[in-house]
Amino acid sequence: MASLNVGSLGDYLREQRRSAQLSLRQLADAAGVSNPYLSQIERGLRKPSAEVLQQVAKALRISAETLYVRAGILDERERDELETRAVILADPSINEKQKQVLLQIYESFRKENGFDADTDKDTTEDGPRTAAGSGADKPSSPDV
Repeated sequence: MASLNVGSLGDYLREQRRSAQLSLRQLADAAGVSNPYLSQIERGLRKPSAEVLQQVAKALRISAETLYVRAGILDERERDELETRAVILADPSINEKQKQVLLQIYESFRKENGFDADTDKDTTEDGPRTAAGSGADKPSSPDV
């Protein structure tokens, strides 16, 4: 079953590379990986590490989390949270302090809605780990 994920990843990478109008060699150079290795990834023969996927994503200017999901490293819910955080951190229109405050607010809303920041699981299944109301008392300063 892992080879299906890797094949799907390879097809997706090839599609993204072609959309970016990059040759295999150009992408390999930009990502800092060898041309044959990247070719094997695209053909579904190799399963790259998270670090390699991050380098390739950066070179393609796409979300690394999307590649992690395609490779079976992340599940969809984790990707959504990470992408939200990445978008906030990448926004050039707000300063670093504003980004941190916004991330704190985001995390407090997630906790309020029953999502555990440590495991990214809906804690309403087993009940929240803390007493109700303890997170609502200080929404602007969650435990991060």
